[in-house]
Amino acid sequence: MSNKRILHGFHAVTARLARLPDSVLELYVARGRHDPRMAELLKLAERQGRRVIPADPARLDGLAGHQRHQGVAAVIDANKTFMSLEDVLEDLAEPPLLLVLDGVTDPHNLGACLRVADAMGVHAVIAPKDKSVGITATVSKVACGAAEVLPYIVVTNLARTLRDIKDAGIWIAGTDMDADTDLFHFDQTGPLAWVMGAEGHGMRRLTREHCDVLVNIPMFGTVESLNVSVASGMCVAESRRQRVRAAEAAAKA
Repeated sequence: MSNKRILHGFHAVTARLARLPDSVLELYVARGRHDPRMAELLKLAERQGRRVIPADPARLDGLAGHQRHQGVAAVIDANKTFMSLEDVLEDLAEPPLLLVLDGVTDPHNLGACLRVADAMGVHAVIAPKDKSVGITATVSKVACGAAEVLPYIVVTNLARTLRDIKDAGIWIAGTDMDADTDLFHFDQTGPLAWVMGAEGHGMRRLTREHCDVLVNIPMFGTVESLNVSVASGMCVAESRRQRVRAAEAAAKA
């Protein structure tokens, strides 16, 4: 049985068409729109064998829940999604870099986490099924297509998944403002999974207990805390920076 969900906006719909075309059940576009961006989308839909349904503004507004849709909306089967964690880890050309979100419930935060994770080359984002927002139209919109191309793995038991991650030889790091180790002096060039807690509450106790190390993000201004998407961005960006520097050093050796 399909689990229907609405996507809207060029980034989200184009990414879904390119990566998982069979999951696009219905594709609606603004009637009479013929600009280059729309032309590219229509060409992609034709290549993927997806039928295009011209729609008037009221129909598109209704599908998108009266959010800004840019003249594009799609009904998708959300059950057709990405691979398992094992599939993600199987063919990597570098040490795994994962982002684990423990109970993020704000769709804008999740969308921003996915966007920065995709930008920094995170291989998968993992979240528990319960007490998490999941991929919604708002998440896809904020993520600007990342929600449709980055593996987002929903698990029923996060603690068990963290044990599986450890068994795969991946170091698990959580963030804690009182931790002795700081972000800029923590080696992130090996297999690594960053764990980020929910807005306002942080990681749950059991999640924290599965971390191999707790890391603080140094704060140099007057702000005392960061939301989960900003903290995620800083952590995975530092991981990517260290990996780039390590690769450059290895190439010169």
